[in-house]
Amino acid sequence: MTAYLLTNHLLNFMAPAAFVALGLVLLARVFSRFFVSKKPLVGGLWAQLAIVFVANVLVLAAGLVFFGNDGKMATYATMVLVAAACQWVLWRGWKG
Repeated sequence: MTAYLLTNHLLNFMAPAAFVALGLVLLARVFSRFFVSKKPLVGGLWAQLAIVFVANVLVLAAGLVFFGNDGKMATYATMVLVAAACQWVLWRGWKG
């Protein structure tokens, strides 16, 4: 496998994690004005995005190890749940 193909495979593997993290963090910023009066645990947009993205990539890697191949809907569902839980912790959801 060439370096180009390896890079292509890795980027395609991480793309769902990036899009879910970006969408979740941006939507949390929009809707937090209506539901949360507290400041987030991690204030920066980029910091929240990085934390959720890393959590998503770890879930995708665990799904790849567990199932033996990537792209399983169970892995994607778990990724969404972990991303939501991560964002809930970052926004101190237990204090709301």
